[in-house]
Amino acid sequence: MNFESELRLLRETFEKCHVRSLVVSVNDPASLLFENGIKEKGDSAVADMSVRQCLGILEPKTLYRLNDEFCLCYRYLLLTGGASPRMLFIGPFLAEALTPRQLLELGERLRVSPKGQRYLDEYYAGIPILEESDRLLLMLDTFCEHIWGVTSFAMSDVKNEQSMPVSPLSGVSHEETQDDLLINMKTMEQRYAFENELMRAVSLGQLHKETMLLSAFTENVFEKRASDPLRNLKNYCIIMNTLLRKAAEDGGVHPMYIDHVSSDFAQKIEGLSSISADIELMRTMFRSYCRLVRKHSMKSFSRVVQKTVVLIDSDLSADLTLSSLAKSQGVSAGYLSTVFKKEMGKTVSEYIREKRIRQAEHLLATTHLQIQTVALHCGILDVQYFSKLFKRTTGKTPKEYRESLK
Repeated sequence: MNFESELRLLRETFEKCHVRSLVVSVNDPASLLFENGIKEKGDSAVADMSVRQCLGILEPKTLYRLNDEFCLCYRYLLLTGGASPRMLFIGPFLAEALTPRQLLELGERLRVSPKGQRYLDEYYAGIPILEESDRLLLMLDTFCEHIWGVTSFAMSDVKNEQSMPVSPLSGVSHEETQDDLLINMKTMEQRYAFENELMRAVSLGQLHKETMLLSAFTENVFEKRASDPLRNLKNYCIIMNTLLRKAAEDGGVHPMYIDHVSSDFAQKIEGLSSISADIELMRTMFRSYCRLVRKHSMKSFSRVVQKTVVLIDSDLSADLTLSSLAKSQGVSAGYLSTVFKKEMGKTVSEYIREKRIRQAEHLLATTHLQIQTVALHCGILDVQYFSKLFKRTTGKTPKEYRESLK
């Protein structure tokens, strides 16, 4: 059966979520299964083995689950038969985030020096986390059902440590080596790449990438710059607030909109009292800045239209006549009217009216202000005209609209 397109889609999905996948022959060197880009530091005897010698005989229609002594997880399966059968190998990943205590105990077991512990922490910070119910693993199960033409298949948990691939972390010495530096360099590159992906997603308003980018978001992702874990996470949140703010600006959002959101997050960051709350705030920041780009991006609009929209949105109670808006920018009213209608698909007055009605709905729903006061906040001095305009747009008077929310 030809399943190359399905295999390619599966691997691309894993790679987009930063989970490594390989297709190798069982006769290939077992070293291919290790982290590429880092010189393996395991048993040289195992490094000289083939994949078949390292993993043993693979049964058809069987998905193997392998968890090594370093808490690293793998999945692999046989793809084809023949003299040199191919296999799909996925990993490493973690089943759950390791706590600082677990990382310290792991470092002790590996005889890592206090100085080298930082490199160990950096290494694990770059390992993605996939729980058993993760959609990626469910996708792998579906792939197996599809290529094997069955609704259920064998799952084999590999227990024998002799047959497990040697971790690139095994045998770490007391001394800092060039390989330690290479591990640190790679994990730093991964962190910067992760931050760049977040910024790129925000600049494009890609809310749908939240699960892909933040599913494995834990405290281990953060660079350790302070001894106090909570202070360290707060510092990183401050950094990310700045980066995402710039990303939103790159996405075409005017600083007027960004500043309010950024200032709000700055206050929330300092008020945090737990690590879990810090991590959840990071997710909220990503979603908020993405929504900001989706709602206020004006990248495709001319400067005169951008400024007009900002002037309107900044103060609905100001003098927003076409002539005053045009005069403030040194252009004619006719020119502004023509350009605005062409780019926005509506006239200046229509845009102002929509904004005022949306603001009125918000105030009626969230405050107990008198209707006359609501009208003033929306820039309409005549309360009777305001009520008529509101009913013409929403089908209800302001009073009826407020009552309907109860």
